[in-house]
Amino acid sequence: MKTPSFWQHKNLISTLLSPLGYLYGWATQFRIKHGHGGHISRPVICIGNITAGGTGKTPVAISIAKLLQRQGKHPYFVSRGYGGKLKGVIVDKQKHSAREVGDEPLLLAKQAPVVINPDRFRAALTAVKNGAELILMDDGFQNPGLHKDVSFLVFDGSFGIGNGRIIPSGPLRETLENGLKRADAVIIIGEDKYNLADKVNKLPVFKGKITPVPPQTASKKAIAFAGIGRPEKFYASLQECGLELIKTINFPDHHRYTETELKGLINKAKKANAELFTTSKDFVKIPASLQSEFQVLEISVAWERPEFLTKFIMDKIRL
Repeated sequence: MKTPSFWQHKNLISTLLSPLGYLYGWATQFRIKHGHGGHISRPVICIGNITAGGTGKTPVAISIAKLLQRQGKHPYFVSRGYGGKLKGVIVDKQKHSAREVGDEPLLLAKQAPVVINPDRFRAALTAVKNGAELILMDDGFQNPGLHKDVSFLVFDGSFGIGNGRIIPSGPLRETLENGLKRADAVIIIGEDKYNLADKVNKLPVFKGKITPVPPQTASKKAIAFAGIGRPEKFYASLQECGLELIKTINFPDHHRYTETELKGLINKAKKANAELFTTSKDFVKIPASLQSEFQVLEISVAWERPEFLTKFIMDKIRL
């Protein structure tokens, strides 16, 4: 789903939905309190969030994997494989499709091995069996099935915690207070417009920003589409690179594109004599036979103090 506009501010709709939000929040805390996280023989680092929608969590997870690899470590990702039909497998980026393993695991697999399984404990055991030196959980902060040694909460600085209410009344999976109790540190991506750094109970705060890689294109005109939580950030990144967006098209988060939809997008771009751009997350869902018609905006995370983040992690896991 695309992030509802009323999640940013309290209004009549969010107020009417607030009883459901209280119920959702209660159920989340009940599950966490009564869950029993399995321990494994390797450190587990969780890259999570308490807000639904795009916080930059997956780029952060990839970037942290890079930092660890530069320290000579051999991380594995574990993921539930949302949107895929396989489980208990190690992702083969040459063989598996997004329909089989989900879109985010395919992105993660470009950086480090990924085990997908809704049961994070079993996924971690598979990773250890195959040589993982440590485990990176992409998401799973509210999942009690695997004991976490370090937990990061990732926030989009431009969105904060929205209206501060719980799904479906607002964007939160749980209250900020409850989330911070289980977190070891906070990561803020982008400008901290809502002063989150002052609200995190003295937890360490690490800041970074998403940096796009300027594409080499024949035309500066572009049509862009995305199936992510907050596509506006993607469109803004394209404009930062000097592209003129003549049309933007939003799809639901994790949308599975049909051949008809994709060919329709290709025709729109050709008629407008424009380049056709999408995100890495969307690109992996496009059939190989059509991928040459699309361009991807590559992104990375630029940390304000990468050496401090690396030291924080290494001190926590003590490898």
